Amino acid sequence: MGQELTYRLATFDADAVRRCVDGMRTVGSENRSLEATAQAIAGWLHRTLVDDDDQPACALVRIYKTHPFGRLGSELQEFARAFLEEEPDGDLRCLTLLGTAGTKPEWNDARLSRGHRAIPLPSEEFVLRLPMVAQLITQLGIEVGDVVRPPKGADVIPLSQQTNDVFHVPDAVGSPYLPAQEEFVLAEGIRSAVGFGGILLTGDFYATVLFARVPISSAVARTLKILGLPLRMRLLPFAQTQLAAP
Repeated sequence: MGQELTYRLATFDADAVRRCVDGMRTVGSENRSLEATAQAIAGWLHRTLVDDDDQPACALVRIYKTHPFGRLGSELQEFARAFLEEEPDGDLRCLTLLGTAGTKPEWNDARLSRGHRAIPLPSEEFVLRLPMVAQLITQLGIEVGDVVRPPKGADVIPLSQQTNDVFHVPDAVGSPYLPAQEEFVLAEGIRSAVGFGGILLTGDFYATVLFARVPISSAVARTLKILGLPLRMRLLPFAQTQLAAP
């Protein structure tokens, strides 16, 4: 196997995105589950997006997807219940952490996440109390209501086919959209954050978020958003499966 290509994140351009799209289409292709595929892609992005010293440019890469509560494994259901005052119905969407890769060992296993494994989204009001989640959805050009109550049948097709925008926090320090300032942003030297994704044909929301230790300009962020399409194609075949505790 040849050496993996790497891409300077701070200067990520059209040529890099073309090569990155090709890589994302094949990485982890041997995996036969949603969780394993997402984990492979998160690890690949963490390895291949580098800084000027050829070190990982992102302290943390995370891949999320909303998933119906009824299709979560028992451990993830228990995690989601802790956020709620009453028993959820099976169709309640939960923002589920599928893949994670980073510079700390515990950031490479979704089971070790203390607060993000499966976050229930029972209402628009609830989502608006989650600053990063709400901003991620709205900056991508998606209505929060369409994430909480996904459209069904033919109504979901226009949403799944639209070209989404990009979540971009150019200056991470002091940003209200990255609330863990002391323990994460400052401690880990986070300079910028970028997220890309959209809506699957199942109606579920998906996104990758990069927490970068290099500054990311608006031009680079707009280029990165193109990676949302190959990510969609990789996740869709598994989108309606039962999730275990990844």
